[in-house]
Amino acid sequence: MRGITIGSAFGIPIRLNWTFLFVLPLFAALIGWDIAQLAGILNNVLDAGIETGALAGEWRPWVLGSAAAIGLFAGVLLHEFGHSLVAIRFGYEIDSISLWLLGGMASFVEIPENWRHEFWIAVAGPFVSVGIGLICYAGFLSFPDTFHAGRFVLGYLAVINVALAVFNMLPAFPMDGGRVLRALLARDRPHARATQLAAEVGKVFAFLMGIVGVFTNWFLILLALFIYVAASGEAQQTAMKSAFEGVTVADIMTPRSELQVVPTDVTAQQLMERMFRERHTGYPVVEDDDLVGLVTLEDARELREVERDAYRVSDIMAASVITVEPGTGAMEAMQLMDSEDIGRLPVVTVDSDFVGLVTRTDLMTAFNIVQSTGNAVAVQKNTPSDTDRAQTRPR
Repeated sequence: MRGITIGSAFGIPIRLNWTFLFVLPLFAALIGWDIAQLAGILNNVLDAGIETGALAGEWRPWVLGSAAAIGLFAGVLLHEFGHSLVAIRFGYEIDSISLWLLGGMASFVEIPENWRHEFWIAVAGPFVSVGIGLICYAGFLSFPDTFHAGRFVLGYLAVINVALAVFNMLPAFPMDGGRVLRALLARDRPHARATQLAAEVGKVFAFLMGIVGVFTNWFLILLALFIYVAASGEAQQTAMKSAFEGVTVADIMTPRSELQVVPTDVTAQQLMERMFRERHTGYPVVEDDDLVGLVTLEDARELREVERDAYRVSDIMAASVITVEPGTGAMEAMQLMDSEDIGRLPVVTVDSDFVGLVTRTDLMTAFNIVQSTGNAVAVQKNTPSDTDRAQTRPR
């Protein structure tokens, strides 16, 4: 999840997604508007003895709402550090922790497949939230009964952190409880199968959560949508990783001898005519049989029609090209395409020899073949060789 990096801790970058800049003041305002009702809830739950009149005023509700919202997201951040530090202890790398519209997210470079590791990583976050709740409750008890503002903020944070811990333990994959469920299922099942089962349970919870949200809180609808999409995405990614085990780029790529390429001295107009004639929207660019770039329909479209005869492919191509080696794993190539938002990767040897091209469609076709046949060897015989099946995706 992309965002503004505001710092780091324990070597983990901390990022704020742009949606967080919207949701933080929104939460502060909602708490400020409902401060009397929330104080009443705290009085019932904690016997807080908070006088709502002491929280009133022109500015006091908004100051207290802001303090409670900041404290809430600070707790969410610590919750994610709970996951991350346990993961680091088990040897996993954390890309970043992001705060966004629906809370926090720790981005793992690699998803844990050891069920014990995943279990303890998943429960670490709720444990931290409960610990924060207890600390806030101790602070709440230490304030005198007359300090109503401080008792409200700490009482609110005590209750909300424990409530979030309990909510996160619902078996709605990929929430924490769903990951615990997958870990327990993976004790006697393949990881991919455990993921599929946990994802199905997560989708059911997402559906039920969405229905509840229609009648109660729009935030639950957003959360239900996220759970459904995330569960489906992680299930597919896990299935793809399992299917691609032992499959390399060399098994899937279109070899250099079958590729259609363009030289650097072709004009943009000639390129457009060739694209129209051959129904391709992108080509590797070669010079003296060496790869020097990639050119796409989007590159040519940036020129006005009257300029296309004046520009060569060398003028408009992307000269900085991300490449992979033939021995690169197929799943690694897919992850690279996703992270860089590209649809094709030239395949280059250690000696810089251009030997082929692999596209997103090549990978998806190979995945479908492996799933259908259960045999990764079949990929080499059945993967289509049309080099431009994924060229419609802009680089």
